[in-house]
Amino acid sequence: MTHESRSKGRIENGDATVLGANFNGEGTNFALFSAYAERVELCLFDPATGAEMERLALPEYTNEVWHGFVPGAGPGTLYGYRVHGPYAPEAGHRFNPNKLLIDPYARALHGEVEWSPAHFGYVIGAEDKDLSFNEQDSAQGTPKCVVIDPKESDWSGDAGPRIPWAETIFYETHVRGFTQRHHAIPEHLRGTFEGLGHHAIVDYVKSLGITAIELLPVHAFPDDEHLKSKGLSNFWGYNTLAFFAPEQRYLGPAGLAGFRAMVRAFHDAGIEVILDVVYNHTAEGNELGPTLSFKGIDNFSYYRTLPDQPRYYINDTGTGNTVNTSHPRVLQLVLDSLRYWAGEMHVDGFRFDLGTILGREPNGFDQRGGFFDAIGQDPQLSKVKLIGEPWDIGPGGYQVGGFPPGWAEWNDKYRDTVRDYWKGTPGVLRDFAARVTGSGDIYDLRGRRPWAGVNFITAHDGFTLNDLVSYNDKHNDANGEDNNDGHSDNRSFNYGAEGPTDDAGIRAVRERQKRNFLATLMVSSGTPMLLAGDEFGRTQGGNNNGYCQDSEISWVDWDGADEDGQRLTAFVQRLTALRRAQPLLRRASFRDGLQVTWLNPGGGEQTQEQWDDAGANSVALRLQRDGLDAEGEWSDIIIAFNPHDGVVPFKLPAREERRWTLVLDTNDPDRPEQECPEGEPSLNVEARSLAVFV
Repeated sequence: MTHESRSKGRIENGDATVLGANFNGEGTNFALFSAYAERVELCLFDPATGAEMERLALPEYTNEVWHGFVPGAGPGTLYGYRVHGPYAPEAGHRFNPNKLLIDPYARALHGEVEWSPAHFGYVIGAEDKDLSFNEQDSAQGTPKCVVIDPKESDWSGDAGPRIPWAETIFYETHVRGFTQRHHAIPEHLRGTFEGLGHHAIVDYVKSLGITAIELLPVHAFPDDEHLKSKGLSNFWGYNTLAFFAPEQRYLGPAGLAGFRAMVRAFHDAGIEVILDVVYNHTAEGNELGPTLSFKGIDNFSYYRTLPDQPRYYINDTGTGNTVNTSHPRVLQLVLDSLRYWAGEMHVDGFRFDLGTILGREPNGFDQRGGFFDAIGQDPQLSKVKLIGEPWDIGPGGYQVGGFPPGWAEWNDKYRDTVRDYWKGTPGVLRDFAARVTGSGDIYDLRGRRPWAGVNFITAHDGFTLNDLVSYNDKHNDANGEDNNDGHSDNRSFNYGAEGPTDDAGIRAVRERQKRNFLATLMVSSGTPMLLAGDEFGRTQGGNNNGYCQDSEISWVDWDGADEDGQRLTAFVQRLTALRRAQPLLRRASFRDGLQVTWLNPGGGEQTQEQWDDAGANSVALRLQRDGLDAEGEWSDIIIAFNPHDGVVPFKLPAREERRWTLVLDTNDPDRPEQECPEGEPSLNVEARSLAVFV
């Protein structure tokens, strides 16, 4: 990216209709929304020294947009804003022209936040802090926005794979954490988009049978001041600073082109790229947080404030502030950002962190709210994959099943129930049956499909699969919060030893439980999501909240896959291949004619009394559908589940002129397919294991 910018004090009226900094070949148009500002200054910086070269007042104000055109300002121009207006926190206004502000539409940033008291609009240590006014200038420690050249984007020949929802398998991972310790990636590319797009990574992900890689946040975010003071950093990235700019620490030598190359590499392999996006809050925190962008541009418009005390923020996110998507310009910002990443950066979908926030209107969550309506009617965004995290901490914030048609949702009911089931928790059988068959009690409404439920056992937030079966308690001491952070309700079990052990018996049951979780995930109706590294038993040493661990705790240890890990990887590959080959395992519709029957171990249909027996959790699921017994497709299968710590004999129903064949056994993953005896065979399903018969 070259730095060419010399406006020499000249500025013209410009255009109010296109927000952000847009280069047209002769200069750059700058446009910034602020409903309550009284004056906006465009600040231009010397790329060599970082010094502020000049300030140009944007000359025009049209439809609440301040705008101006600077001839000669080209790609590489460094800029920021100073916005003048009332500093009246009690009225919701926090204008302070001493603070350099990041353009909400900036496509790239230069430099990191170097924290100092100057970043706060108030005087630290003053009485009634946020009502005081801080005249310290923040420009030196604030990232500068960068004008980019739109012509640098060349997508000729690229087309997204457009994987049907029913065939989708997500793989959740982190750009830096997944590549930092991979020996096949050149050192200078580790931790970058270019490293993630390296053929060694792409080939590996493809070999697992994955169809979509889901990346933790890649939008620009700062390292929080309180973390830096403890020698930690924001690893996950759920604290957005700019919704159009990629995080600089993930940029390799090719810059923005490296992101595009990564996307193209996955597309060439038939894999979609999904971004985890955070539009629910920003990095500016509450009334005592820093002034970096939105707070100083138009605090009252960008954030939800308490109706009777606009000095304070509504905190439905738990992070200090809540983005006000009820405001049309703020809603436009979110939609424009999504269109940019989908259109100009070619990503294939989005997972929305605390997605219920986006559906919040003044009276609460509304699946017919402005955001959902706008997405549903958008000709581009309505066609990409949309996944909501359907909860926040506000009133009525738990909305699993509450998103509108067209959306998928993370299904934490699936996670919790499946964990409880294999742990041996009594009384969960009915719920387990619902989760495994697609959570129709949640999603079979308004024409939604089984794929609307994204099933997962583990995710970035919580234990890895290995740690789920190795620890009874979280071990987050490295986070510096006295082990008080992270979930305590993990529904985990260590099977006799906390953490690593040489006990062969404990190790064996742990490996079997990993296979049980993975097999259940892949035979369940719904969209499966696998956490990166679970396929070979990655550990975080019992840390279930690695948000601040840019360290070996969170980095995938590619050398850590022992013989058990290699067997587990092969088992995952087998599972994904079965799912890909068998329509019965990836149900596309609740109206597909599938016959679902639950059988007791005696071979008969499960009775009401057996459903109500809290201690009897062993059960078999039979799936039948006509027209699938061609070219190797199964039309009749039985999946036997035994979470008990003892052997349970299962009797299989008789079939005329056909025998049942055992095709999968989590007790012995290397066991070859085995034809069962004629008649009504009674076969032992080993302790804590799953078996599939066709």
